[in-house]
Amino acid sequence: MTQRILLSSPHMSEHEQKYIQEAFETNWIAPLGANVDGFEQELAKYVEVNGAAAVSSGTAAIDLALNLVGVERNDIVFCSTLTFIASANPILYRGAEPVFIDSEWDTWNMSPRALARAFEDAQVKGKLPKAVIIVNLYGQSAKMDELLAICASYGVPVVEDAAESLGSSYKGKKSGTFGQFGIFSFNGNKIITTSGGGMLVSNDIEALNRARFLATQARDTAKHYQHSVVGYNYRMSNVVAGIGRGQLEVLDERVGQKRAIFDLYAKAFSEIDGLTMMPELEGTFSNRWLSTMTLKPEKIAISPYDLIDKLNEANIEARPIWKPLHLQPLFEGCQFYSHSENEIVSEQLFEKGICLPSDTKMTVEEQSRVIDVILTNI
Repeated sequence: MTQRILLSSPHMSEHEQKYIQEAFETNWIAPLGANVDGFEQELAKYVEVNGAAAVSSGTAAIDLALNLVGVERNDIVFCSTLTFIASANPILYRGAEPVFIDSEWDTWNMSPRALARAFEDAQVKGKLPKAVIIVNLYGQSAKMDELLAICASYGVPVVEDAAESLGSSYKGKKSGTFGQFGIFSFNGNKIITTSGGGMLVSNDIEALNRARFLATQARDTAKHYQHSVVGYNYRMSNVVAGIGRGQLEVLDERVGQKRAIFDLYAKAFSEIDGLTMMPELEGTFSNRWLSTMTLKPEKIAISPYDLIDKLNEANIEARPIWKPLHLQPLFEGCQFYSHSENEIVSEQLFEKGICLPSDTKMTVEEQSRVIDVILTNI
């Protein structure tokens, strides 16, 4: 059988080993170390913020961000519904209640219209959210101007979940830098990886210092081990950070490769009525982490799930669009605000969407294999 084509797998460069070797030669494996400091500084410089804190996962970064903005038990947090569950699990860690906000068609991200209604209702009830988590899906930035204006009018802080959008930008400003805190993920399938890890970024240096304190078990300043508040084992190791430093050196190259993959799909499918690639909002630049498309059932005979099966039979990995969180059993009964009274955009995207192989190690010939299977079956 031909070699399996993967959705998105780690892609190492020639740069990681020098940082890992340095960690071994200095016997500074963990905890922390020069690679952690360097990775924080270099990523902060790349996205043009004052600072960054390297942690064990993007999920940990979100949890710390919610902690820092004061989310506590029984509080409310608004969150994009069309996303991976890691965006919302930290709300539950805090003992808070998620309220899910629908998508809109231009970006597939949080709908300003739905967010405005959610805030209006919250104000009437006398209980505003403690935070809003805005997700940038598949590398595409949300409509930040509109969303931030709504949140600012109520004085509610934003946590920008940029786990999938490192290297993307909105109106010339780097993704992950719009909220009070931004988070990135370096999971194995992301555009750059540390095998597992994340980063919390902010212009608030004092808050980042607090995050580092909390992430290292909240150990007080004392000769003995003393702890006054609950802490977490959330910091990144020096070896893992070394991988991240090497990966960061090729980030722009990976973005170019991801965009080239998307463009090849878009060109191949441009004449297919009923097949639409994910849009890129004017004034934004998407890293195209995953190339995604939707199929209109009235135009395309095969369903997304059946097409995924056909691809799998050809040893090609493809996935559905994220299942909206308001449909997940874990969040049954949670409040949800749709894009409009008559339209739930996130559910339509889930029903119609497919994530295509977007692996930067994939050759043009392998991508042609993917395209041929799709064209043969639609």
